[in-house]
Amino acid sequence: MVGGGVIGVSSAYELARSGADVSLLERSEVGAGASSGNAGTIAVGHPPLNRPGRIAQAIRQMTDATSPLYVKPRIDPALWRWLLGFARYCTDAHVLHCMKVMAPLGRDALAAFDRVLTEERIECDYTPGGYLEVCSTESGFEGAQHEAEIIIEHGYKPEIIDGDEVRRREPALGGQMIGAVHYHESATLIPALFLSRLTECAIQHGVRVRRGAEVRSVTSQSDRVTGVQLASGERVRADAVVLATGPYSRHLARPFGLRVPVQPGKGYHRDIDIGPNGAPPMRIACVLAEHSVFCTPMDTAVRFAGTMEFSGENHVMRPERLKQLTRAARAAFPDMGSAQPRSEWCGLRPMSMDGLPIIGPVPGVEGLVVATGHGMLGLTLGPVTGEIVSRQILDGEDPRAEALLPVRFARQAH
Repeated sequence: MVGGGVIGVSSAYELARSGADVSLLERSEVGAGASSGNAGTIAVGHPPLNRPGRIAQAIRQMTDATSPLYVKPRIDPALWRWLLGFARYCTDAHVLHCMKVMAPLGRDALAAFDRVLTEERIECDYTPGGYLEVCSTESGFEGAQHEAEIIIEHGYKPEIIDGDEVRRREPALGGQMIGAVHYHESATLIPALFLSRLTECAIQHGVRVRRGAEVRSVTSQSDRVTGVQLASGERVRADAVVLATGPYSRHLARPFGLRVPVQPGKGYHRDIDIGPNGAPPMRIACVLAEHSVFCTPMDTAVRFAGTMEFSGENHVMRPERLKQLTRAARAAFPDMGSAQPRSEWCGLRPMSMDGLPIIGPVPGVEGLVVATGHGMLGLTLGPVTGEIVSRQILDGEDPRAEALLPVRFARQAH
């Protein structure tokens, strides 16, 4: 197992739980990437980012460093190929295709969380009851209601509420909120706590975790994987290798002729302590629709997380992106103070070209599997992806992943 984020740890856990001999190789620390710094929201049933009108919206925002979406101006052929491919998937037909795949997978994701948390008795401030997508403009509310209608068609039950009901459910919000969608079937948790507890459980099931083990390449012989080579020069033998390295998976898969069309989408967070000069004591998590900022209460702080930045494979924190989180929060919460953040963070999320995860065997190389492209749903789909990867390796397939296999891009490359 290569990669110590929520996808890698979940996959290692499920494989070991099923009797496999598993080593997890992480180049830094477990959870050092987006898996610990995300909004902590388990959000199921939503349409993909690829939607009609998305490109026009993106063009208006993409060069504004304070907007929800920012693309750093630069010459990057891979990024522009990805953006053109993303645009081709922004159709009503593709949205329907994605919903047919992801709606049932979302229900499985909730069941997988329930099973893991219950069986392993993991305490991570798991809070059912969902979150509110709150809107301060008519156009934002119309967009939220349209998305809710799509979700309802696929068996979910979001609730549309007016501004008065919004403030009853979350009194900390200001009077400018005209309505919201309550996604009851989602949940929140503290992601770093969940991942550390799950890692402990994986170790108890026999997973060997090696930190500081950077994988440089996958080794193979006669079209069968034989292991990996580390940056140190050490070779680690294995009958199967899973690449759960987020946006970096594309580099490790490329020598085997597989195009993995993912781009690193940088997200940010600011954690602000709850208090008289800090964040408000919220009752329920919210996402500010017009700003794409999640506001998640986590123990004694509120995490303000969001934005999407395409600036390459780097962890440079742009002050204007962090300030955008605070500006959005202060506009939504009248009692928001001026206390300094407890922590600031950025991380890279693997954004797939077609808005669907990429999970499955690499064509033509027995024993090599990729698990990436989860975008902003890495936490949501972590445990269920672990189930899928385990079954693909031990049983040969998992029917739920038929539309997620990487071969869909290999076919396009020919």
